[in-house]
Amino acid sequence: MNGAESLVRTLLKSDIDTCFANPGTSEMHFVAALDQIPGMHCVLGLQENVVTGMADGYYRIAGKPAATLLHCGPGLANGLGNLHNARRANAGIVNIVGDQATYHRPLDAPLTADTDSLARTVSQWIHTSTRSEDVGHDAALAVRAAKTHPGQIATLILPSDASWKDGGVVAEPLPVPTPPTLDPHVIEQAARMLRNGEKTLILLSGQGILAPAQSLVWSIAQASGAEVMADFMCSHLSRGRGRLQIKRVPYNTDVARETLAPFKNIILVGAKPPVGFFAYPGKPSTQYAPDAQLLTLSRPDQDALAALRMLAEELNVPEVSIPDPGPRPGVPSGEVSSEGLAQAVAALMPERTIVSDESITFGYAFYPHTFAAPAHDWLHLAGGAIGDGLPVATGAAIGANRERRVINLQADGSAMYSLQSLWTQARENLPCTTIILSNRQYSILIGEYENVGATPGKTAMDMLDLGNPDLNWVSLANGMGVEGAVASNLDELCDLMRASFAKPGPFLIELLT
Repeated sequence: MNGAESLVRTLLKSDIDTCFANPGTSEMHFVAALDQIPGMHCVLGLQENVVTGMADGYYRIAGKPAATLLHCGPGLANGLGNLHNARRANAGIVNIVGDQATYHRPLDAPLTADTDSLARTVSQWIHTSTRSEDVGHDAALAVRAAKTHPGQIATLILPSDASWKDGGVVAEPLPVPTPPTLDPHVIEQAARMLRNGEKTLILLSGQGILAPAQSLVWSIAQASGAEVMADFMCSHLSRGRGRLQIKRVPYNTDVARETLAPFKNIILVGAKPPVGFFAYPGKPSTQYAPDAQLLTLSRPDQDALAALRMLAEELNVPEVSIPDPGPRPGVPSGEVSSEGLAQAVAALMPERTIVSDESITFGYAFYPHTFAAPAHDWLHLAGGAIGDGLPVATGAAIGANRERRVINLQADGSAMYSLQSLWTQARENLPCTTIILSNRQYSILIGEYENVGATPGKTAMDMLDLGNPDLNWVSLANGMGVEGAVASNLDELCDLMRASFAKPGPFLIELLT
């Protein structure tokens, strides 16, 4: 058995059965092992940032890591943007990065790179296997790291000779560490904070915003008078009927400061203290009041659900049902608007839909108009590196075993970063409906240009414009094997959404906004 074969068998034994790949010459023995050993679902991505984004989306829905296969340091570099997003989303991923043979590396061949340093920018665990005898054990360590709560990026660098030499040994799965212990004194402190009569916010992220935690949060809030919000950058929310009708902290730092100003106490559940996405001249970086008291009930690496249970017991709160959001919205018609699109999604989405939201500026009205939709999962861009919406949608569909419809609400500018995702959707015949929000400009950057106090001129506006020539999204989709059509109003949009939901595979709608 060579090192590559021990790697594949160890991954399978550790319940890693999906590999998103864009291989090269250094990884051919690993590719051969994937071919010869049954059990691994291999998904080809045509660019590494698609590969890493798919692995992120897969983890968020499947709840377990996938592997990626990336070609040397430059291939890893191509995937760093969505690995950054995945790290911020606390996604578990096992990156397998090929590298030069150990004896060839000192010769500085063209693809030689400082792969280790590149990996450290996005990985919580990094290791290079230099002997085939160690590859299986190193793979088991990587899987353990990736599965460590709440999910980590583990990067195993695999020189080609460690892959092709004999001596490989299959390793047994390693026990995954339990989350760090919660501090009972913090639980008591949070209870006192909730009893003191001051205006208090419970700010949620990570595990704390998913369905199992929401009834606990709601019961605590109803008993104490606290308000509940989600962190703006939370990566995965349980939404729709039967779930909390919760708002996120606003993106705009002025609006966020105004929203958070009344709160004297903020209890963080899997969330970090809210800060501005960027610094702006003359504005503070923090978004909460200067005199607010912040208390971390549970860090992202701790068990938020257990923390909320302990807090509910400390307060002795009765269970309170989450309120009904009212009737499901009707099918809209007329001109395109953010509110109209949200209503269309809420009115037409199938049960258990997954929404991958990279709508950027057009999505401001989506939340309030989708509270009464069927129960669904909503995935957000977590790290701010645009270009994750399409690959996250693709990976999520695979993570759901193609059994759930995925709707990708996708800004046009950021879609061009990872357009190749459509090809993978077609090859895998995934139930993905992509709605391209076609305003033909980087709207978010136009707003940011004004926020920093700059005066717009022709050169600046030309760099923020996607016209001249206009992108033809239907042709782009067709070229990737995906059927598509244009909608210029809500009536056409709803007709196309219904038609796409009846298809087993992918469909793209260019919505002219």
